[in-house]
Amino acid sequence: MANVENGPADSKKAGTRVFKKSSPNGKITVYLGKRDFIDYITHSDPIDGVILVDPEYLKERRVFTHILAAFRYGREDLDVLGLTFRKDLFLSSAQVYPHDKDKEKPLTRLQERLVKKLGSNAFPFFFELPRNAPASVTLQPAPGDTGKPCGVDYELKTYVAESQDEKSHKRNSVRLAVRKLTYASNEAAPQPSAETTKDFMMSPGGIRLEASLDKEKYFHGETIAINILVDNNSNKSVKKIKISVCQVAEIMMFTKGSYSCSVADLFSEDGFPIAPSQTGFCKVYYITPLLIDNRDKRGLALDGKLKHEDTNLASSTIIGDQSQKENLGIIVQYKVKVRLIMGFGVSDLIVELPFTLTHPKPPESPPTSRPTSGVESTAPLSHENEPPIDTNLIQLETNGEVTGNEDDLIFEDFARLRLKGHDLDDTEA
Repeated sequence: MANVENGPADSKKAGTRVFKKSSPNGKITVYLGKRDFIDYITHSDPIDGVILVDPEYLKERRVFTHILAAFRYGREDLDVLGLTFRKDLFLSSAQVYPHDKDKEKPLTRLQERLVKKLGSNAFPFFFELPRNAPASVTLQPAPGDTGKPCGVDYELKTYVAESQDEKSHKRNSVRLAVRKLTYASNEAAPQPSAETTKDFMMSPGGIRLEASLDKEKYFHGETIAINILVDNNSNKSVKKIKISVCQVAEIMMFTKGSYSCSVADLFSEDGFPIAPSQTGFCKVYYITPLLIDNRDKRGLALDGKLKHEDTNLASSTIIGDQSQKENLGIIVQYKVKVRLIMGFGVSDLIVELPFTLTHPKPPESPPTSRPTSGVESTAPLSHENEPPIDTNLIQLETNGEVTGNEDDLIFEDFARLRLKGHDLDDTEA
């Protein structure tokens, strides 16, 4: 995750970063506090923000917004004859304008400040994701591919229409790409270990391979330590060792398919060959799986890609309910494969060690809802008590517009992803 660095404009006082994007005709503008929404296993961050509208332009029409999670399993240029290579996994919609006071929810602290800053034509929206909502996963496209990549993505769409089912128009709609990221729990898991023994039909004795990892959970960019123990009680020699980190992506669609891709490899002949009757070979190997070493591998699963440099290998999928696996779209798991290479005419010894690759779990956000009327707040709403800039926010190409010290808000435009051959207004942001 990219860390936010304070620029000259906000070096004296920390501000709250707000992302915004307007429709092509400028009549509606969407404001969001962040683009990464975190799944804490037991619950997820709500998707909340504010929409600024122009009532004179709307007249009798309404403003709707929805959050859609979809699994795209084919390129957009293959969508023909009304057939699309996508499956909707989750959809929630709401009417933003005119505001329905019967469905009004307490405003979050950021919504309060935005409404105060933007005026009476700013209206809040609020979505809660279900516990079984899928995580954002992108399948890495091949060099030269254009259009939306395959994978699970989230889109927040706001549009002007007379009814919710009416087709929206590009000129008065806003589409924003957001991400749902899953973090593994802090509970300790058993240390992965495995062993295997190989006997030979025409020769006495056998070879025993034992492998273990130093822990079960690793964070992105962290080095994995693999402890290897080999006892060779046979009359064969072990030539060398190969260690691989494999990503296994399970596609939960019409027919279940599993795709394995090596994301890190290590060959070693140090200490080899292991001679016949040599026992007690013990060594620790280190390997680090990184996306930078796998940019050319098409179909590799990544955490949902909003901006190229802000992406990493997909985190391991945390499955809470086995009966809801189909709703996850893509399930990603990792394993370390250890292979002892015996040489010509003799099959290799192989053990596999599954592990979890994830992000460190961040501290949960403070309560977002203001106290209900009649309950007095114990903390004053001062700038000193407000949270600092969210370090999980994505750094974008922005105008760096600072809107004033009285509200301490920093507005930044959503960066558009300009794709060759695609209309600018229809591109993902």
